[in-house]
This record gives sequence, structure tokens and C-alpha cells, in this order.
Amino acid sequence: MIELNDATKSYAGGVHALRGVDLDVDEGELLAIVGPSGSGKSTLLNLIGTLDRPTSGTVKVAGFDVNALSDSRLSALRARHIGFVFQHFHLATGRTAVDNVADGLLYAGVPFKERRARARAALERVRLGHRLDHRPSELSGGEKQRVAIARALIGDPSLLLADEPTGALDTASGDIVMELIRELNETGTTVCVITHDNDIAASLPRHVRFKDGSVVSDSRTTEVRP
Repeated sequence: MIELNDATKSYAGGVHALRGVDLDVDEGELLAIVGPSGSGKSTLLNLIGTLDRPTSGTVKVAGFDVNALSDSRLSALRARHIGFVFQHFHLATGRTAVDNVADGLLYAGVPFKERRARARAALERVRLGHRLDHRPSELSGGEKQRVAIARALIGDPSLLLADEPTGALDTASGDIVMELIRELNETGTTVCVITHDNDIAASLPRHVRFKDGSVVSDSRTTEVRP
């Protein structure tokens, strides 16, 4: 699903955000990409989410070389294969949960009625069928994040990128979100959780640790803690 070969990302002023990263992620994996602020996690997210291109090296997602695609084809790749979940939800404040989720298909050419039907099904999947007509101001933090997950899943992506998905939540809500992420992975979705939380990383089957733009460890656990 993801293949990075000697991938680097540099910015003006001699800033090297990623330094020769090699990383392979198979279809159906569930892993944490963990490290402190400034370690390169967000830059990696931008590369594997096809939001940016590497300065050098190769990044392939779902078999496609990011550097070989035009901007329009990268947009199509994201729409077809990748779902995003962010720490701060990014929900439209004046729209209901079902409308926020349906907007995930706004540019996919799906008719209005089908968008709403699929949005309702996605909200049922994240156990929010009773909150379809609630606006973000009427939802808890955990419920907002589950709406964001439903929006990411409405296009049936093969890869879900979750950037600090529990960072703005209390412990109980965070546990629910992580349980949901594990359930989604069990249905076949490849999931990368980007986090600075070592406990979350240790609870997942694979954790890749970043420091100063490089992979410093890549380990798997045989027995995952709940």
C-alpha cells in the first residue's frame, strides 16, 4: 500500500524534514508512526497522503509513483484510495452530521440522494445513527471525531491516515475512537495512526518511531495490549 525508498523532504533555508526514509506498509496493516513534535511525522503524512511530493527518492501509494503523477491525477488518487482524519475534526459548524459526512463525496460526482444515503450508512457504522441531524456544537468531542471518521470512510478508501486522532479528546472518548479504528482495520482498511502518544503506539501491532526526520526503530508486537 505504501512504499518509500530513500525519500527526503527539504525546505528553503536548509531545513531537512525527512532524511532518506525507507518504509513499506502492506495492505491491511495497522501501525503507529510515533515521535515527538518536529520529528518528521507530519511531513511523512503529507507525502504518503499525496499532499506533497518528496524532494528526492520515491514515494508510492497503492502502486502509484507520486512524482510521476500530475496534480489532477494525485487528486484522483486521494479521492479513490485515501481517507484523512485530523486532530481538530474540521467539520462545517452550520451543517448537520449527515451533511458533513455527505460532503466527503461532494466532488466525486455522486448524486445528492446517494451522498446522503451513504452518509447515513457511514454514521451508522461509527455508531452515530442517533446523531444524524445534530450540528457540531451539539456533539461531544468524541462524537465529532467519529463524524470525521465517517466522512473519511464514505468514499471507501483503502488507506486511512489518522493524524493525532485522540489528541483533542478525553481518555474515554479516545478509547472509543481507537476501538473504532481497530474495527475498521479488521474489515481490511490499511490504517496509519500518526501520534506522539507512546501508549497508543504500544497498543498497535506495529510502531515506526521517527526522530530528526529519520526512522530510528520499526517494531512489531506479537501480543497487543488493549
